Amino acid sequence: MKLNRKFVEKPWGQEILPDIFDGGSGKKIGEVWFEAPKGISPQLMIKYLFTSEKLSIQIHPNDRQARRIRFPHGKEKCWFVLDAKPDAVLGLGLNKTASTTKLKTAAILGEIEQLLDWKPVKKGDFFYVPAGTIHAIGAGISLLEVQQNVDITYRIYDYGRPRELHLDEAMAIAKLTTYDMKHWNEIPDDKSTILSAGPPFGLFQIVGTDDEIISQTASKEWQIIPLEGSAAVRGKLIKAGECGICPGFSDIDLTKNERSLIACTMT
Repeated sequence: MKLNRKFVEKPWGQEILPDIFDGGSGKKIGEVWFEAPKGISPQLMIKYLFTSEKLSIQIHPNDRQARRIRFPHGKEKCWFVLDAKPDAVLGLGLNKTASTTKLKTAAILGEIEQLLDWKPVKKGDFFYVPAGTIHAIGAGISLLEVQQNVDITYRIYDYGRPRELHLDEAMAIAKLTTYDMKHWNEIPDDKSTILSAGPPFGLFQIVGTDDEIISQTASKEWQIIPLEGSAAVRGKLIKAGECGICPGFSDIDLTKNERSLIACTMT
């Protein structure tokens, strides 16, 4: 099945998009979502993000914390950088361990940016973002985000934008340490690679028909995003800039694939 594509305007979005989206419409598009028809609830959500300004500093709970407040699970996510300006950065974790009091005070005073570890990024960088990680996306970045599909985000700071903050909830789950660089990788664009081995999800870059690295992976949900070339899902053509979903990897035909990201649930 091909998922429906939705362009989402954001004040921090970009007016010019990649060619696979026909260059955009002149509106500030911040996100491209892929939505399933009614009655189908994917466990994973994949979306493109395009930034011209910094996004809010935020955090997500893990499964145990989310279930306490009656969500089915928490939210882990990852970022695969498709393009980035020379000075682009991502905020991941703190630049050094801090107390909850110091973190909350800095958020209230508008000084929390100085506590984050802002990492320079470039095309091909991959970052896994475990639940509890304080994080933010900087300006001048295009990336693919894969995440557990649940609407639970605690904003800590939003640069004065008039949106609700969730300081108490965020402080209760925040990892007050630096980001572990074992969650980072530099992905070559000419090699099939395991980006994330799960749980809760697996993510793979597949070049051509070289699918051996996932041939033994068991999952009930597979999503494919062609980056170059195309694929077919149960006979339905999925082109670059689109997303297909199916219950089995055998439903995906990579005959015309050049390079794709394939995500699957792993519990």
